[in-house]
Amino acid sequence: MFGLFKKKSEKEKLQETYAKMMADAHKLSHSNRTAADKLMAEAEEVAKQIDALNKG
Repeated sequence: MFGLFKKKSEKEKLQETYAKMMADAHKLSHSNRTAADKLMAEAEEVAKQIDALNKG
């Protein structure tokens, strides 16, 4: 309950974005492979940003 109003860090926001993008890409892969590949590429860019935050 004490963490109820805690703001999320930049890393947590990026991790949520990455997870959502990967889930959406998986759903799209069943119907539109090109769009799914594009979304996965965007998710990889987010993953690179997460790695940069981990190193820095």
